[in-house]
Order: sequence, then structure tokens, then C-alpha cells
Amino acid sequence: MRQYKLFKAGKILIMVAVASAVFGYVIMHLWNWLMPVIFGLKPVTFAQALGLFILGKLLFGGFHRHSGGRGWKRHMEARWEQMTPEERERFRAGMRSHRGCWKRPSPENPQQETAV
Repeated sequence: MRQYKLFKAGKILIMVAVASAVFGYVIMHLWNWLMPVIFGLKPVTFAQALGLFILGKLLFGGFHRHSGGRGWKRHMEARWEQMTPEERERFRAGMRSHRGCWKRPSPENPQQETAV
């Protein structure tokens, strides 16, 4: 089990290194292609491009873990567990009647369904 974890950690480190190199290379070439011509700025080195990438991630995207939808799934499972059997059946019936379309009753006429 320990060997598997070490293998997985090594694989992740290699993937991070390759992704960083590719992003740094792309950022460097885009900067050096566009910025000196458009704004008269100096070209950047590979290390400076990596710094720009990290700065951009910190300012605009952050380094957060992407759950790939697992967070939403856990949230929906928790909501499902809190529903009563009647609420679950009403939810199932509503999903069947809409056939994949999200609809809600109109405030004027609760029997009429309108598309959201």
C-alpha cells in the first residue's frame, strides 16, 4: 500500500512538472509574441513566465482542489437523506413528468407549468 502511495505521489509530481513547463512555455511565447508589439513591453524569460502563471493563478483562480462534481454529489445525497418519503416520491414524480426539462409552476396558476 505504501508503494502505491509513493507511486501515485511521484506520478502527480511528474504531471505537475510537465503541466507547469507547458503552461510556462505557452505563456512565455504568447507574451513575447503579443506584448512587445502591442504595448512595447520587454520579452520575458521562461522563469518570468512561470512567475506570471503563478501570480495569475493566485490573483484570479487560486490553487483549489477540483472535486470533479463529487462535492455536488455529496450535497445532493445529504439533501436526499433529509427528505421524507413523501418528498422523495414527489421529487421523483416531478422529474418523470418533466422528462429532463426543468420547469416550475407559474405564480398565477400553480397547475400550469412554464419553462425556466
